[in-house]
Amino acid sequence: MALPLHTRGTVAGHGASALYKVLSLAEALRQDFPLPRAMIDLRELDGVDLSALVAIGAGAILDKDGSLASPLPTLHSLTMPAVVAPGDVVRVHPSGQVNVLYRRGANANTLFATERCNSQCLMCSQPPREEDDSWRIGEMIDLLQLIDRDLPVLGITGGEPCLLGDGLVEILRTAKQYLPNTVLHVLTNGRLFADRAFVRSFDQSAGQVVWAVPVYADNATDHDYVVQADGAFNETVNGLHNLAERDHRIEIRCVLHRQTVHRLQELVEFLYWNLPFAEHVALMGLEPMGYARSNRDKLWIDPIEYADTLSQAAAYLWRRGITVSIYNIPLCLLPDQARPFARQSISDWKNVFVPECQSCTLREACCGFFRSAGDGWRSKGIQAIESKAIA
Repeated sequence: MALPLHTRGTVAGHGASALYKVLSLAEALRQDFPLPRAMIDLRELDGVDLSALVAIGAGAILDKDGSLASPLPTLHSLTMPAVVAPGDVVRVHPSGQVNVLYRRGANANTLFATERCNSQCLMCSQPPREEDDSWRIGEMIDLLQLIDRDLPVLGITGGEPCLLGDGLVEILRTAKQYLPNTVLHVLTNGRLFADRAFVRSFDQSAGQVVWAVPVYADNATDHDYVVQADGAFNETVNGLHNLAERDHRIEIRCVLHRQTVHRLQELVEFLYWNLPFAEHVALMGLEPMGYARSNRDKLWIDPIEYADTLSQAAAYLWRRGITVSIYNIPLCLLPDQARPFARQSISDWKNVFVPECQSCTLREACCGFFRSAGDGWRSKGIQAIESKAIA
């Protein structure tokens, strides 16, 4: 079962919300992370000298049932103990709420930068809210110092992260300092990059950051309708060129639904001729969350209805040397020739499989389904595959 990112416990000695790196005692003693920021996991240990933990400056302890008389801030009696494990970074509230902000070993880790956005995409899975969440900047800077140094990729999303302005610059600068070998995958609509001065402020991040920018059509009318913002297409395309001029890495994304698939071939041709500097194109199935639910009638189309079009579009890019991936669409809904482009793209905490998957020979290679995809979002083409390999 996929583990959630939230649980509750009982706290003692926590006067305010705090971030901790959960560590085993052995890992804590290596002091790879600052001990005042460490929560030592003692759930499976007996006879630990708590005064010694105080002496070395440990920040807090994680106890199984509250039986330890600890002089340190303590979290215990988690309602779902497996949610928190050594290596994770957690936010602990005085109320007992625990949020996992980074999970060691997860197939994807993403930092949530802001609720705000300058677009209102029809299918947005995280509808924007206009509120002051500038506090997230400081939290992300603190969090970056507690993430495992060998993490291959770290996502940053929103909302629109670029609305943080100089705050995003500082976040990326901190990431470069503490995670120099980690690729930073930033989801952005790219509109603010139409300002060349804004692009220059990210020069120090060129090469480490991949800017993942959606382009939903080969024309302004369709793209601007999808994002519900006049002028967005021109801003995004100009922004992409400005990023490329400063040697930034770029990924182009397109969410597939009724408003985008009808010109998918024209879109990939536009990308090839006008944005050839993109290192990757992701063609993505729809996540049925947020605005997508209220706009279902405008968006829903069974993936098997556009599967051939998708297959041809992916092959078009691949034949021209552009790396292309298909996200969020189960293998049983794709033609054989499109399956090599499919990726296991759904975050593990969102991921489920349906009963038809139990006997499928390709289940271990398949993305499965979003947990939020109820019967109204299930394709009529779902079935077990009997073949043994992806072509």
